[in-house]
Amino acid sequence: MNKAKIIIIGAGLSGLMIAYLLQKKGLEVILLEADNRIGGRIQTIIGPTGVTIEMGATWFSNPHQNLIALLDEFKIAYFKQHTRGISFFETMSFVPPQKFEISDTEESSYRIVGGTAKLIEKLTAEVGIHNIKTQTKVTAIKEVGNHLEVTTSDGSQYLGDKVISTLPPHLLVQTILFEPILPDSIQQLARKTHTWMGESIKFAVEYASPFWRENNYSGTLYSQASIIQEMYDHSTADNIGYALKGFLNGGTYTMSKDERQEKVILQLTKLFGNEAENYIEYHEKIWREEPLTFFPYEQLVMGHENNGHADYKTPFLNNKLYISGSETASQNPGYMEGAIVAAKNIVSQF
Repeated sequence: MNKAKIIIIGAGLSGLMIAYLLQKKGLEVILLEADNRIGGRIQTIIGPTGVTIEMGATWFSNPHQNLIALLDEFKIAYFKQHTRGISFFETMSFVPPQKFEISDTEESSYRIVGGTAKLIEKLTAEVGIHNIKTQTKVTAIKEVGNHLEVTTSDGSQYLGDKVISTLPPHLLVQTILFEPILPDSIQQLARKTHTWMGESIKFAVEYASPFWRENNYSGTLYSQASIIQEMYDHSTADNIGYALKGFLNGGTYTMSKDERQEKVILQLTKLFGNEAENYIEYHEKIWREEPLTFFPYEQLVMGHENNGHADYKTPFLNNKLYISGSETASQNPGYMEGAIVAAKNIVSQF
């Protein structure tokens, strides 16, 4: 039996931030992460040209002050999203796209230099890799006297004074058995809480040069007509790696990767000309195929539904179980900002 003061389930941004803040208070923590990697819905991959590509959380803006303060504290640089040039808006497939330019006075979005994973790497170093157990999937939580006993898929057990879950609430109640069972009201709420990014398909197309910029295009696209629904320039801060990145129509997860790739390149070629066909690599991430993030809903759940619900503020199992994570944040739920706000809210109770 492994013993720890506080057991944190999930080593994404929220879990790592909770661990970091609790350690600052002198408390002992252990993080249990089901995946073989740390970061949760933050995942930066590196393409063959060296371009960093975000398959998960990417952008933030000036209102996200908790995130910006953390980046400043860690001396992690960030840069403004490139929007200069002509952008496209497609309304219908048989109508030429509308062209527009994004004003410099609009609220800027930012990206982290070197990729969002820089934040995860820094937090992991601060918390200590020895305090994080990957490939450790929690299957049951049982109240045993004044403690909670956490069982993992390989039969290992951990005993903690407190347990903090940072899993999406819907995933939590669908994949972990509780003894005694959680109140019906919180189970129903969790089943009706939207999992941020759960239905998203992120894609990126990597290029040897930013041909769109050279032709005075921003790389920004909004479309109601084709497979790409939203797209932005995804070149690196130092402009030595180039890509276009965005979101595909969520319904296209039923297609094969080859089919999606073909449709993406066709759409880009229609917009930008034949140069779009000369790509280095196509990348994608279907978040609904990540069982450690997404669990299918039994009923229709709307985007952001019940995110930030007040009932998540109350601890359960005689004040030993806390439900946290970005979906529970009182501000900006679902975003990186929300993950940090949720962490701060929980830690303030310790």
